[in-house]
Formats: sequence, C-alpha cells, structure tokens
Amino acid sequence: MPLRIVLIGLGAMGKGHYRVLTSLADAKIVGLCDNQMDEFDGQKVWRDIDEMLNKIEADAAIVATPTFLHKEIALKCAAKGLHLFIEKPAAANGEDAREIMKASEKLYAAVGHIERFNPVVAALKNELEGKDIYSIAITRVGPFPPRIADVGILTDLAVHDVDLIRYITGKEIVDRHIFASQKIHNHHEDNAILSFKLEDEIVATIATNWLTPYKKRKIEVATPAGYYEADLMSQELKGFSAYSAAHSYLVRDITVFKGEPLRNELNAFLTMCQNGDRGALATIEDSARTLEIVKKTQGAIV
Repeated sequence: MPLRIVLIGLGAMGKGHYRVLTSLADAKIVGLCDNQMDEFDGQKVWRDIDEMLNKIEADAAIVATPTFLHKEIALKCAAKGLHLFIEKPAAANGEDAREIMKASEKLYAAVGHIERFNPVVAALKNELEGKDIYSIAITRVGPFPPRIADVGILTDLAVHDVDLIRYITGKEIVDRHIFASQKIHNHHEDNAILSFKLEDEIVATIATNWLTPYKKRKIEVATPAGYYEADLMSQELKGFSAYSAAHSYLVRDITVFKGEPLRNELNAFLTMCQNGDRGALATIEDSARTLEIVKKTQGAIV
C-alpha cells in the first residue's frame, strides 16, 4: 500500500518533491499545503495547515517550507502522528531541532541532507571504506539563489558540507574555526571559510560563498593510499595514487552509477517508513549537531 503523504511548501524544493513523489509507486500525495496558492498541477492546495491536517488521513509529511517555519509545522505534524521528512536544516537552530526530535521520537523522522544520496558521495564513501583519512576539503560556491531569504550561507550551504564531513569520515568534530563575512547582501553572511579538527586527527575545511558567478561542488580527500576528487555536479570520481619517490602518480576514473539524489533520498524515506531501515538518511540529531557547529555567538562566528 502506498505511503500517504502530505507535502507542505511548494517552492522550488517542494515542487521537486512533488515531481519525484508522483513518479513513485510506493508514494501517494494526499494533500498539498502552501499559503501562497490555491491550486497546483490541477490539485487543490490548502492554505491552512491545521485545516488540512484535520481533514486528511495521511501517514507522513514532507516539510519543504522556509527554515523559520520548520519547527511549528513539524510539531503540528508530529502531534498528528505523521512520520517526518524535513528539508535541511531541521530548524532555525539546534534547540528547535531537538524539540522536534523529542516530539517525533516515536515516529520515523529524517532531514533532507540530499548530498548523502548523490551517487558520487556513495562511491567515494565506498572507496574510503577501511582507509585512514588524513584530510577532507569541500568547495561549494556559486551565485546567490533569489529563493533564499531567511538564512545566510552557513545555514543554507555550509550545513550540507558539515554533515558530509561527519557522514563520510564517520567521525565527530572536536574543534572548529569559522570565519564569515557579509559582502554584497543586506541581512546575512554570504562568504565563509570553515576549518575543523575531527577525531583521529583528521582535518577538514569548507570554502563556501554566494559570490562566485558559476557553481562548483567538489570534495577532495587525502588518505595514505592516495587522493580522491569527487565532483558533486558531474558525479565524477577520480582516484590519484600515492605520491612516489619518482615524483609520479597514476590517475583512475572510478565508476559512479549516476542518478538523481532526490529520487534516491525519497526512496530511502519510503523504505524507512515501511520497514524501519534508515539507510543513509540523516537524523534530526545529525541536523541539530550541524546547526550547533555553525551557530553564531554574540554577532560573530566562532
């Protein structure tokens, strides 16, 4: 029997969820909610979430609204006993995320850290299995997306990569230094460099901004066995052999079975709701930790 889903928020990400969900046999959208429209793709759209939740029988909710609304909506859905998929980050801050976590502890809940489901990340994680990691560096830059109005680059972009660092290495961050600036935007930071020390003396960096005129999404990992470069956009992975005394190295193109990350992620959510297998899905705890790592204090980044 298909999982009955209400989809809350029909912005760019919400429309992506709608497109994928309508193509999946194990999912059935039974309600749409967005306070900016009355109809979408020939279907009724509820403007009032309370009215929708009171009138529609559902099993799960996907929350794809602006971040500042996540807590209120997620708590209402959890109170109705709906399993939760919340687009990243889980909430505006770690405290709110943990409140959602407590309210949904008897439900299945996941946060949409979609890069975990990028096929090149899966291939990279497989290549790193059993290998020591020396360092990991992530670059995520591009022009400002006009759809983002309520958060800065740390909450919108850097959270992707803080989560990826923890996910790929399987280690916790034990120290951090975050430097951010506000160059061309009115309300939030748009330029940041983050550096971390993880367990086992792994070091990591993230370079992210909304100032670059083109998009770049890349992960580079150094190990004793060699060096890896993963392109998240082209889904290409290269392995470089360890540097030799002859000052030479070999380059290997590693097979990646390409696919759409959102489709992979939503299939994983359906599977979790059906049999409890979480797979690579991020937990609300994962998102809370990430939010706490990038948290601002006293108007500065620490």
